[in-house]
Amino acid sequence: MSVTADLPDLNVWLALSCPDHSHHRQAVHYWEHQAAGQVLFCTVTALGLVRLVCQPKLMGTAVKTLAEASSLLDAFCQQPGVSLASEERAGWEVFHQLLRSGEMPPRLGTDAYLAALAITHGWRLVSFDRDFERFEGLERLMLR
Repeated sequence: MSVTADLPDLNVWLALSCPDHSHHRQAVHYWEHQAAGQVLFCTVTALGLVRLVCQPKLMGTAVKTLAEASSLLDAFCQQPGVSLASEERAGWEVFHQLLRSGEMPPRLGTDAYLAALAITHGWRLVSFDRDFERFEGLERLMLR
């Protein structure tokens, strides 16, 4: 199965956004050398990035206002091949199947949603998070 697009996890977008992030170098390497021709935000990752970059405890002096966060998100989406996923509803059924498929901690609900989108559309999920290993049928690129 060939990858049609990448769906980066929030942790990848955050690392790309913050030069001081512990995984920034790895995220930039992914962006420059491993990214698919199309890289997607979904509603969850776009909202998550806006929320996180506006948190003073997380960002310190690099904290952004909502207007600056909007500009950051827009700047990513202006990059060639980057866009907002438009077919999120199609993953809804797979999302519920994953939630009902066994023992999964509630903290992984958002991961299940991202996995469902990627599985449904044949996208590759890109993350630093090993929790995605639990989702069968998910094509993933684990960054280190």
